[in-house]
Amino acid sequence: MIKELVKDEAILSTPCEPATAADAEIAQDLVDTLLSIEDAACLAANQIGVTKAICALADDEGNTLVMYNPKVLFGMGAFKAEESCLTREGSVRVTRFVKIKVAYDELVDGEFKPRKRDFVEWPAELIQHMCDHCQGKLV
Repeated sequence: MIKELVKDEAILSTPCEPATAADAEIAQDLVDTLLSIEDAACLAANQIGVTKAICALADDEGNTLVMYNPKVLFGMGAFKAEESCLTREGSVRVTRFVKIKVAYDELVDGEFKPRKRDFVEWPAELIQHMCDHCQGKLV
């Protein structure tokens, strides 16, 4: 179901609770909402009003990756970036990494499977932005 984006700083600044496999419906709402927004590349669950650590990332073809409980394990190649956000006005200057390793859970056949994966450049920046959302950082 497509949800309305939340701009309430009280919700966006609340650190998200760990997600469980029972949160699959929230993840589907997140994907549906993300794909309904023109030129959107990523979305975290608190941006649709649910403070669970779930993020969705979409590529140019509309393929999505859903990450439950994502955590950036390390980053390489720090750089300064100017980022905007779907749920915040203006833009902010942040430090990001060109390459990151992320640990997350993936829902497979109703159960979480732990994953670790490297991301570089634009996808890495998007994931770092979403992880900030999950931690309640206003970006």
